[in-house]
Amino acid sequence: METVLKNYDLGKLNIVTIASHSSLQILRGIKRYGLGTVAVAKPGLGWFYRRFSFIDRVIEVDLSNLEQLANDLVKDNSILIPHGSYVEYVGWRRALSMPIPTFGNRYLIEWEADQRKKMRLLEYAGIPIPKSFNEPALVDRPVIVKLSGAKGGRGYFIAKDAADLASKLSGVNVGDDYIIQEYVIGVPAYYHYFGSKVYDRVELFGMDLRYESNVDGRTFNLTEPTFVVVGNIPVVLRESLLPIVQKYGEDFSRAVSELVPPGMIGPYSLESIIKDDLSIVVFEFSGRIVAGTNVYMGVGSPYSVLYFNEPMDMGERIAHEIVNAAKMGKLSEVLT
Repeated sequence: METVLKNYDLGKLNIVTIASHSSLQILRGIKRYGLGTVAVAKPGLGWFYRRFSFIDRVIEVDLSNLEQLANDLVKDNSILIPHGSYVEYVGWRRALSMPIPTFGNRYLIEWEADQRKKMRLLEYAGIPIPKSFNEPALVDRPVIVKLSGAKGGRGYFIAKDAADLASKLSGVNVGDDYIIQEYVIGVPAYYHYFGSKVYDRVELFGMDLRYESNVDGRTFNLTEPTFVVVGNIPVVLRESLLPIVQKYGEDFSRAVSELVPPGMIGPYSLESIIKDDLSIVVFEFSGRIVAGTNVYMGVGSPYSVLYFNEPMDMGERIAHEIVNAAKMGKLSEVLT
């Protein structure tokens, strides 16, 4: 990556991302900072992204052929921004070997793709997590079965006890790559952080709630609940909770620096349940930008004003980091 960067014209950087998930927020923010923007869309979807003036170029390609674009993108001084659709559709193995400088810690994508490694990293950080069950027969409380990968909740399901779990596992093809986790009762909250190499700090940048199909669609008593995310809702927490949320973000960043070098770079998220005693249990992480940050597109997160003189959304924050890292000679520190 450093060899590739030596040939880059830092005055003509282009930012490329998959046209999905949070791409509009990312590319809009990038263009506000004067960098070039490229959206890689699935065939048939390019028309939608071409209508936005902040996107300089739209390339339509089957994502299975993404590597074929790499040489041309590198010649154009490109930096890739990963997000949930990239993780799911390209996959962690291809993400690790993608021959384009990537903003953030691409090696964390492998950990994110494996539910067991994901929980191990959270546990190593000392963050409270739900109880997991290695054997279905040992289940003694309501549980949720979660599949690996960035599936936006698709395929997850709840079981109320061991018998219910056995019945549902026999009737659903979940494969071998899943975990059984205690279903914690409380209020969900999803925290957005930014690990900055430019400022050497972890910023608590916002939070949201997910709006999930059968759970939030008033059909809970009529059908089996599912957890397919269809949208996000902005949240502002009571201030007394912010110190622990900040601490969890810093603890996680520290764990990543020890287990997944070169450490936490750029946006990430911890996903939690806040119980009625106000304790917080974290059940997921995302090691890159999450779609919940889209709720602040164009207006900026209210928490961003704690660090800057004006509100920023996460796309703008990414652009700010890249531009300033390049000015300071630190661009290689924010890319992998």
